[in-house]
Amino acid sequence: MSELIKWFEKRRETKALATVQRHLSLTTEIVADLEKAIRAAIGKNEKEMQMYSTRVARGEREADELRRKVMDDISKGELSPIDRADLMELVKRVDMVADWSRESIRILNAIPMEQTPALIKDEFVEMVQNVKGCAISLQECVNNIMRKPEEALQAADTVEREEEKVDDIHEKARILMGKADLQSPGAAVLIGQFFEALEMIADSCEDACDRVRVIMVRK
Repeated sequence: MSELIKWFEKRRETKALATVQRHLSLTTEIVADLEKAIRAAIGKNEKEMQMYSTRVARGEREADELRRKVMDDISKGELSPIDRADLMELVKRVDMVADWSRESIRILNAIPMEQTPALIKDEFVEMVQNVKGCAISLQECVNNIMRKPEEALQAADTVEREEEKVDDIHEKARILMGKADLQSPGAAVLIGQFFEALEMIADSCEDACDRVRVIMVRK
């Protein structure tokens, strides 16, 4: 068993481990709030949309603080340099999920929904639903390192399959954009950037799971 897996099991490291888990849970909450913000924007519920946008922004800042705290806790622990680097890299990649969720909100706030065709809005919803699935499966994947290491790779495979679904939706969205009557070039650019930002959330989930695979291979 690797030193990193042993580290997860040490009682004296529970403070650092709790911070890792809080960071992961918060990241999943941020993606869930992003989905709610998108639904509110499509439904022209400005008040709800702004509420969830604020929550995403606040959550992303808190996630950054937790990431720095995890880094500080890890640097003071007893891990080997390799295991320390593995865990730091995992936390950084999870943090990118929060970062891209924040970027998605910034773009969402700029998209003129009244100029966005209904079919494109449907793709917003379908894509973010699958992106949220990636984030939930990522949380399961990382938690399995801590609880059931033998199941971590199975969860990583689930994230990969879900990320592929997001890629397929993005491809479909590009085709729809090419056929849609988007009269404003600015709106077309923003919509394209929005789809790309959503895809980057799923890609970041997959990247984090790749780091889990590295950790498990070392085991």
